[in-house]
Amino acid sequence: MEAPPARALPPVAHIAVLSMALVIAGGIYMGSHLPAKASLGVPIGLLVASGVLVLVNVAQLARLREFSWSTFRLVGKWALVAYLVITGLLEYVFVLDGTRGSALVVLTVSLAIFAVDVPVLLAFSVARYQPVEQRR
Repeated sequence: MEAPPARALPPVAHIAVLSMALVIAGGIYMGSHLPAKASLGVPIGLLVASGVLVLVNVAQLARLREFSWSTFRLVGKWALVAYLVITGLLEYVFVLDGTRGSALVVLTVSLAIFAVDVPVLLAFSVARYQPVEQRR
């Protein structure tokens, strides 16, 4: 039996992974300077680039018409719940550890991007292999 022809889908997964890599690199940069204060120029630059990639992904997803949206929503919803719990715990650790001011803002926004990227990556990776739903 022949496999069905592959659908041309945008590189959502690739962009989500790149976005996560940028956020993680910014976190590593900040962590490598502890306990001293790190310059926030590099992490903010990486954060802005990552945010732009998230917006690109949202735009690409919004343009998809033939896609298993019910599967995407199902997987994405539960993955988002899980990652909101994880990022909430990490945020609590940062606050408990005494992170304050602009460093906390950068880390919080980084966690927010991470909490969106992973569910999008998981949901897209599952939904792309599901049959396309027929519109009525």
